Amino acid sequence: MKKIYSLLLLVIASTSFGQQILSEDFNYPDSALLTGNGWTAHSGAGTNAVDVGVSNGLTYTGYSGLTGFTAAAVGNAARLDNTGEDVNKAFAAPVTSGSLYYSFMVNVTTAVDGYFLSLGTGTTTLFARLYAKPSATAGKVNFGIGNNAVSYSTTDFDIATTYLAVIKYDVSATGSVSLWIIPAGIPATEAAAGAPTAINSGAGSATVGGAYLRQYNLAQNITVDGIRIYPTWFNTAACPLTLGTETTLCDAVTLGIDTYTATIPFTGGNSGTYTLATTSGTIGGDNPSTVATGNITISNITEGTGVTLTVSGGCGFTKIIAPSECKPINPLPYGESFPYTAGNSLGLEQKWVNVNTGDNIVAAAGSLNYPGYTSSGNSVAFSGAGIECFTPFTTTTTGTIYAAFIINVTDVSNMTATVPESYFAGLTGANKSIQARLFVKKTAAQYQLGFDSASTTTNYDATLRNPGDVVYVVMGYDFATNLLKAWFNPDLATFTAATTPTLTNTPVVVLPATSLADLGGFLLRQDTATTTPTITFDELRVATTTPALLAVAQNSITGLRVYPNPVSNGTLFVETSANSEKTIVIYDILGKQVLNTTTTSIEVNVANLKGGLYIVKITEEGKTATRKLVIR
Repeated sequence: MKKIYSLLLLVIASTSFGQQILSEDFNYPDSALLTGNGWTAHSGAGTNAVDVGVSNGLTYTGYSGLTGFTAAAVGNAARLDNTGEDVNKAFAAPVTSGSLYYSFMVNVTTAVDGYFLSLGTGTTTLFARLYAKPSATAGKVNFGIGNNAVSYSTTDFDIATTYLAVIKYDVSATGSVSLWIIPAGIPATEAAAGAPTAINSGAGSATVGGAYLRQYNLAQNITVDGIRIYPTWFNTAACPLTLGTETTLCDAVTLGIDTYTATIPFTGGNSGTYTLATTSGTIGGDNPSTVATGNITISNITEGTGVTLTVSGGCGFTKIIAPSECKPINPLPYGESFPYTAGNSLGLEQKWVNVNTGDNIVAAAGSLNYPGYTSSGNSVAFSGAGIECFTPFTTTTTGTIYAAFIINVTDVSNMTATVPESYFAGLTGANKSIQARLFVKKTAAQYQLGFDSASTTTNYDATLRNPGDVVYVVMGYDFATNLLKAWFNPDLATFTAATTPTLTNTPVVVLPATSLADLGGFLLRQDTATTTPTITFDELRVATTTPALLAVAQNSITGLRVYPNPVSNGTLFVETSANSEKTIVIYDILGKQVLNTTTTSIEVNVANLKGGLYIVKITEEGKTATRKLVIR
């Protein structure tokens, strides 16, 4: 979608250029160490130290050499050809705003999946990481970019070939980052460079302190040369039009796929004729060709989709809008049977959110079964290191909250018994902070389950379980007594809040001196490759009473019909095969109860409810079902 603001105006040319932030040509004596020439080792100091080669300087027409952009003699270059020492070169002063353009020549002789170059602050906060890996095509390499997890391009590039690379990093906590791998020439503007080779965002830093080089594998063989870092594209004149940090707002929040609108403030408009183009959505708002200060809007963006806004004409640059999600808070009692297509990412479903990056938790075919419990839908599976998935429910601050689910630890062979502490599920606060954790510990070929509020525990059930055992778990927290309890494989026919728990907050379990502020979510967690076994997880239920916890498991009312939908005349009809007395509770999208009635009639008066999306919970003869409802 493109929108052209074509008012003819005088284009004001700027003669000021960006300040050089870092310049490095590695023209030191043959085999000199980088740590002896202004670089600092921040990891593995002295082990296979990073050095320059012997007459190994890279060349790229128009960039290298005295007549190129760098205006530097072709000498030596940094060699990243081992594992061990990693180095960085600090900026004269940290950069805390704007954008950084990190250009350099790169030649990959041997690629091993991993990152070898980045920006960073300190010794551990690294972002704008450049990755390389062997392509599926022999003799080719793929490049990727990311702050934490990588987004790889599928474009193949030749090994043992010098390319010009440009990384753009928007200095902020969300850290949008773009990568261009350019085979020939130097594009005059960012817009002229075309679509980035790869883009990513999230988990960045609002402070950038230096450039970093990394050796991560004995087999890697990568040469880097001619580093230049500026606040503009190849140190071109700064654009008078400046885009600020965007905000996003969902157009609706439903269990369906919604859209959102991004608003990007700008200053320095009315200084040229600008053309705006977006990879998704529709551009609107103020016209930067005619308005000095205003807001550009991009509407009708599908949730979960990121956007690249390209500015050309008077200036040429791009801005990445990180994807926004529009997912509702699940009302209590909450039931999740994972009725998703096998192989789908759980975090992309409407009830769940990914809260970090890595391998996905995925839907798995089939259900887990437990005596006295009726399962439906599918299940989810995960193992080793990877993503965490969070599902929110109505925030609870008093009484008791319970979460029940079925698990099957199917394989513990990847686990290291000497590293026993690993939790994989838990109740969280509304802010996603974990407050009650379920642990697993390998014991020979078996395992034990543990329970705690802390991130480590010795509070393990003595029962040794075998891979393949199905376990029904109930976790509970009482705000009045500040007490955590866990039940493993209870008899559901007799289970109540008074049933003796398997584990509770014994003295080795450290809890706050006062009750938790709130509970409002559930988290599934993948820890590390050696601490999280292969787990199948199914039938999550959350409720404030044990009867409701077990009732929601029977989430089937024969002949249930809820109509019309949408409702426009103030009357909702709820019919079932039995048409006996039923309790109908309606919640808004924030989980607030807005109607509660018990009736034998099929008519429900909803005339007092405002237009919008609601969740209807129907309970009849001990069975409960939920439906989405739209009121106009």
